[in-house]
Amino acid sequence: MIIAERYHDISCGHRVVGHEGKCRFLHGHNYRIHFTIASTALDEIGRVIDFSVIKSQLCMWLEDNFDHKFLIWEKDELLEQLKLVASESLVIVPFNPTAENIAQYMVEKIGPQQLEGLGVELVSCKVEETAKCSASFSR
Repeated sequence: MIIAERYHDISCGHRVVGHEGKCRFLHGHNYRIHFTIASTALDEIGRVIDFSVIKSQLCMWLEDNFDHKFLIWEKDELLEQLKLVASESLVIVPFNPTAENIAQYMVEKIGPQQLEGLGVELVSCKVEETAKCSASFSR
């Protein structure tokens, strides 16, 4: 297996339902999201995938869908109230928006959708909430 990696920075809000500390409140992060793409062989030029394709397929997906938005779990008790004041900035997700769940969602749902037909696979995603705190999901 040969890998290529790229990261992308976004700003995004969330809250962690059930968190025992201050992460239960509405807040945001300047996320750095790392993508690890794998292939069993290099292309005719000698690449796993051109880095610009990672940008257009995964980084731009983040820009279009998560950047400067607020991730909220579909089961969050605050959802209906937040829809009243900020519906255009809400991204309703099927998971509690922890760094771990975001990473898993990127690998299991978004990666296959965005990389379909390219002969590569998103095998890992690392989500940094801060320079000191991150979570990863790998196949």
